[in-house]
Amino acid sequence: MSEEKMDLDGARRSFLSGTGKFVLTGAAVAMMAGVGGRTLIGTAQASEGDVLILNGAVAAEHEAVAAYQLAAESGLLGAGALKLGLTFQDHHKQHVDALSSTIKSLGGVAAAPLATYDFPTHKLVDEASVLAFAAGLEKGAVSAYLGAVPILEDRELAKVAASILGDEAMHWAVLRNALGQDPVPSAFMS
Repeated sequence: MSEEKMDLDGARRSFLSGTGKFVLTGAAVAMMAGVGGRTLIGTAQASEGDVLILNGAVAAEHEAVAAYQLAAESGLLGAGALKLGLTFQDHHKQHVDALSSTIKSLGGVAAAPLATYDFPTHKLVDEASVLAFAAGLEKGAVSAYLGAVPILEDRELAKVAASILGDEAMHWAVLRNALGQDPVPSAFMS
């Protein structure tokens, strides 16, 4: 395995596990990207480390797109939950596009989606289990973006990461609400 591949795999794992190494989501990407596929921002302050962090975010966003596709095709969602899932999937697609464009503008190569993901499909048996799975992914994204904000060297990229964090937190809150749970269970995110 090449060193670059190992770095991307490590970035992907760190971002997905919410260890605080990588973080980015919806609103921030939209803020960086605007509309129509423009790049997020990327200034002279962006480093190779920032590109690696962004690539971890791209990998996680690809996974989110795939997870929402799985949910949509499961036949387990009612009309309202399906509409919600497809809306959130579209947000994640926009994140992928904006982050990938930014990585390219910074001289990097954006992570591609995996051929398959190891989702716990055996546990997805009804609408509630699918929504709980999606909520868990969104909470992980919140944690990951929370970790990325302070370590991005380019402070403009950090602002974008914070904005995406807000979008992911809204996804998590809406999904918790759909499950009949307290949408905002704490005054602080971790």
